[in-house]
Amino acid sequence: MSRAHWIVVITLLLVGCSEFDYASDRHLREGAIVSGSPAVHTVRQGDTLYQIAWAHGVDFRDLAAWNGISAPYVIYPGQRLSLRGQARASSGVSASNRTASSSQARVGSSSARVEPLTGPIAWQWPVEGRLVRRYDPDALGKRGIGIAAEPGATIKAAASGDVVYSGSGLRGYGNLIIIKHNEQFLTAYGYNRELLVGEGDRVAAGDAIARMGASADHPAELHFEVRERGQPVNPAKYLP
Repeated sequence: MSRAHWIVVITLLLVGCSEFDYASDRHLREGAIVSGSPAVHTVRQGDTLYQIAWAHGVDFRDLAAWNGISAPYVIYPGQRLSLRGQARASSGVSASNRTASSSQARVGSSSARVEPLTGPIAWQWPVEGRLVRRYDPDALGKRGIGIAAEPGATIKAAASGDVVYSGSGLRGYGNLIIIKHNEQFLTAYGYNRELLVGEGDRVAAGDAIARMGASADHPAELHFEVRERGQPVNPAKYLP
């Protein structure tokens, strides 16, 4: 086996093991951005429209409109979604297959609710701790802040809203929670040890949503992002 091949293998192993090492998975986050985002995303089992929009840095409403998807934003494994506002991508799923797979489809749950999210947002810090990474608008990949605290510390919703993603399917974020606060703002809470809420749950500001994660080599740190209409913004503009 060549030396270059071993380097690739070792790098992949380190990425897999270093869940809380932001540097180790930086190339994963930046690679797609440097090489250009794809024009089409093929939906996999477990995907949600919110998750896909977040991964590609677009507003979930734009993604839905580009692909002719209306609330509650049901998508199907095998469906091909346009990511650039071009002509609608081929669905890749026949009507009969959509019916057959509808029980497995994931839904952007917050939009399925009857009660809309209204009123001003009362922001609060998601965890008590030290700010160890500041927002960098020029950074590639994740644009947010890092907050260090004790392993297992309670992560709280920064504002009231609906949980639109709860899982580990978004590469580079570990165990992740995404909350929709209204039609304008979403927040994300990455690298958790335990997720305490699921998609479709409505939470109030300060509700426990996760437990702080850590590893043997890296201290506990929450990755926290705020996005306004799909674009990363500095959380310090909103946190008290």
